[in-house]
Amino acid sequence: LEYYLNFVRDLEALGIHVLAIKDMAGLLKPEAATMLIGSIRKEFPDLPIHVHTHDTAGTGVASMLACAKAGADAVDAASDAMSGTTSQPSLGAIVASTSGSELDTGLDLTSVQALNEYWEECRGLYAPFESGQKTGSSDVYVHEMPGGQYTNLLFQSTQLGLTGQWSKVKTAYATANRLLGDIIKVTPSSKVTGDLAQFIVANDLTEQEVIDKAESLSFPKSVIEYFQGYLGIPPFGFPEPLRSRVLKGRTIEGTDGLTCFEGRPGADLAPFDFDAERKKLEEKWGGDSGGLSGSFSSGMPIRDVDVMSSALYPQVFDEFMSHRAEYGALGHMDTRTFLSGMKVGDEIEIGLEPGKMLVIKLVAQSETNIDGFVTLQFELNGSPRSVTVKDQSAGVEDAAQRPKALKGVAGSIGAPMPGVVLETKVKKGDKVDVGSPLLSLSAMKMETMVASPCKGVVDRVVVTAGDQIEGGDLLVDIVEE
Repeated sequence: LEYYLNFVRDLEALGIHVLAIKDMAGLLKPEAATMLIGSIRKEFPDLPIHVHTHDTAGTGVASMLACAKAGADAVDAASDAMSGTTSQPSLGAIVASTSGSELDTGLDLTSVQALNEYWEECRGLYAPFESGQKTGSSDVYVHEMPGGQYTNLLFQSTQLGLTGQWSKVKTAYATANRLLGDIIKVTPSSKVTGDLAQFIVANDLTEQEVIDKAESLSFPKSVIEYFQGYLGIPPFGFPEPLRSRVLKGRTIEGTDGLTCFEGRPGADLAPFDFDAERKKLEEKWGGDSGGLSGSFSSGMPIRDVDVMSSALYPQVFDEFMSHRAEYGALGHMDTRTFLSGMKVGDEIEIGLEPGKMLVIKLVAQSETNIDGFVTLQFELNGSPRSVTVKDQSAGVEDAAQRPKALKGVAGSIGAPMPGVVLETKVKKGDKVDVGSPLLSLSAMKMETMVASPCKGVVDRVVVTAGDQIEGGDLLVDIVEE
């Protein structure tokens, strides 16, 4: 309690207008809420307090009511159809629970339900993206996973080949949190914790093994950068000896041999060259791509928001622009068609701009051919069109079975998890030491630099950039010295 009160005192001294309390994982129980909000309100009677929580354990409504009674001025809630589990607590429940009391919201429950009917319909459109989570889960008080990450990580774990191991991932999340120093978990620190948890499960590691083998393990990039201080310095410092072992032999790219940041990361980095970034984007995307404006007319300039997006998320921005360059401005398409596609006989209208309308009708679809492709026959404003696309459900293999790394052989380097090869760092004949980078992988926004666990000479590199690999697939063979 004193930690949080001291934090509020520091913020209040800076002249804040509103205090926002963000309970990312929904850990604020009713009694704790009463204690925390009551203590803050007693010391700061005029400071507006706004509380945000998640309903993962099912206690969200009770906790927000406790906050309100203790002196909170605003609490977050979600429309009933979008509430509960890892979302926010039910708005309708809070409105009904406070009706006629001194905490009456002034909202009409009938009007709230009318709005809820819209969101019930809307949610059905996005059913394919539902996580499958059907109930609350009180084990959040053990693993402390933020609500916004819970469902994402559930889906991500499935894509990483960890189907059926969700309970292990949740247990490993608590393990990862301890290994990282019991950190405050919110984007991006929560991603670091989630990446490490999945890494632990995928490689069947114990908490002690992570510490003991840290110098030779190929940790996710986010974990390495966390220990290098990219996110700043945690309030209670970094855990040792894990940090020193993870960083052994590593330096921060773009610096003069710096191994880790000792304070604010930006203070040790060169100023970002926005002009150079804009020029690079204009050379790559400034022609027919049209930036993010939705227009694909030739010569459309790159906007400031494009430069910022690329500076913050270069890989994600590049993937997005590649998608736009290949498929066009899909923002003109209605949600249902974009998510579910068209059926034979369906006709849709797409408005590109005032007075410019496309009428598209799917006339016929061929059977899947031996190569896994289908031909689609359309009518575009009455004119026939055809396109051949790959049937992702056809089950046609893209590549032959890859060899697996030999277990127990240090020089036989296997993939720590499924993913795509981003870049290879070595070639046949190169000498490597323990910890030398061999190649980088990417899987579901988690980038991993595969490092050498031994000293030796590279005998062969089995993969190249762009290859799709599975966990355990052989990547590099090293002849040990």
